[in-house]
Amino acid sequence: MTERFMFADEAGDFTFKRTANASRYFILATLTCDTCAMASDLLALRRRYALEGSDAEKFHATSDRQAVRNAVFAIFERHPFQVDATILEKAKAPASIRPDEPSFYRVAWELHLARIAPAIVASGDKILVTAAALETRTTKAAFKNALNNALQSSVPRDRWEVAFMTSASEPMLWAADYCAWAIQRRWALGDTRSHALIADRIASEVDVWDQETVLHY
Repeated sequence: MTERFMFADEAGDFTFKRTANASRYFILATLTCDTCAMASDLLALRRRYALEGSDAEKFHATSDRQAVRNAVFAIFERHPFQVDATILEKAKAPASIRPDEPSFYRVAWELHLARIAPAIVASGDKILVTAAALETRTTKAAFKNALNNALQSSVPRDRWEVAFMTSASEPMLWAADYCAWAIQRRWALGDTRSHALIADRIASEVDVWDQETVLHY
């Protein structure tokens, strides 16, 4: 049995109305790999910055200095992985699929996995899907259940496990965060500088509602 690892991060929010601070898109990005060796390099980089006086628990693309981002992206160049992104323009989501945040999260995962799971989880493979823990303990359970349900619709139950972890505890989630951020910058702002640094690792980047014309708010 071949073990594979998938790490997920989201960009955008769950606000379904037009306000200045609400994102246009909800983006689900996953980083898939056969080995997590990159985690050691990311931890070593974090220790190096700690020696220089930084007390950051993790790398987070939105708040990191550009020099830090450059160093993280340089680590990416040394390790093989695959990135897949599902883009959802939130205004095109009917109210029936977003009665609450976990329900919309499940739909995002179902659309994502329907596209990529057959190729990523081959016969005999087992995959560990790790997502960053969201919100409170109660809502964390709801989000985990949503991901479980989405996986059950795409992958045989004996071939996957799910883990929800704090992003500070898993360096590979830092990498997923950087990939989601780079993709979001392209879609939300037209900024392709960081996207170009991972372009050769992006296996798919799909706006699943591209052909939809109805806006629900």
